[in-house]
Amino acid sequence: MGVSIPGLMLDRGGVVQERYAVVYARKKKKRLSANCVEVVDSEQAARAGADPERHRHAAVVAGPSTSSESQQLYYLVRWLD
Repeated sequence: MGVSIPGLMLDRGGVVQERYAVVYARKKKKRLSANCVEVVDSEQAARAGADPERHRHAAVVAGPSTSSESQQLYYLVRWLD
């Protein structure tokens, strides 16, 4: 059984996973274009890469997932900063 996020179903099969990331976002949004997400190895790396003055925020994201418009998206699970 997966974890439900509005618009996305996380499966335990590993296709869509929660990951730590540094996200470039002027506004903190729920859906994030893949080109604005830098996946990193750990929470520590995400926090180290954050720079709020440059709109770079540490987060946990789920994805990638393909939207109905064939765009690669990540979904916000939670902000770390």
